[in-house]
Amino acid sequence: MIRWSWYPENFAQIAELTLAHVSLAVPPIVVAVLLSIPLGFAAARRSRFRAVISSGTGLLYAIPSLALFVMLPALLGTSVLSPLNVQVALAAYGVALMTRTATDAFGAVPSMTRDAARAVGYAPLWRVLGVELPLAGPVLLSGARVVSASTVSLVSVGSLVGVHGLGYFFTDGFNRSFPTEILAGVAGTAVVALVFDVVLVALGAIVMPWSRKAAVK
Repeated sequence: MIRWSWYPENFAQIAELTLAHVSLAVPPIVVAVLLSIPLGFAAARRSRFRAVISSGTGLLYAIPSLALFVMLPALLGTSVLSPLNVQVALAAYGVALMTRTATDAFGAVPSMTRDAARAVGYAPLWRVLGVELPLAGPVLLSGARVVSASTVSLVSVGSLVGVHGLGYFFTDGFNRSFPTEILAGVAGTAVVALVFDVVLVALGAIVMPWSRKAAVK
């Protein structure tokens, strides 16, 4: 049975753990997006890199999250309770998840478009930044939204190794057989994921206004 009065009574703790959840989730999302774009571009443009990058990211994503959380302190030299362990693991999963999307995004840019940009004198770097990246942008944004939702969800697993966000309500509520607390974790995680998604969509509309106009048409 849900005890609704518990929520206002424990609002301060809910707010504190929500902020902790957000602080754990944001850096891995940013790092994953920034690393995945060049990796995806390399895989799309160099066939000899594609198999290596695809296999490497696939293998990385196959590692169970809890096992990675436990192994990282030994690899990084951090304490078991360091939030950095969770953030590094989540960044790795984000890279593994988004690199394939980035590869598909750059692979979908028509070769004739790249040839036209080259013909009018675009230098290689500006061809990527000014032509290919904007065309790949909508697909990259979709990938970033998936990474965001996945990361916000996986942050909760950190509570099993003592790094608490909203996942604390899952473990504590389960141990106490207290569904009210479990619901707080579920609802809080869903709200954070929704807010992140809205922010990403808004940023996409700002930096890629042409995609919004195309959608309206």
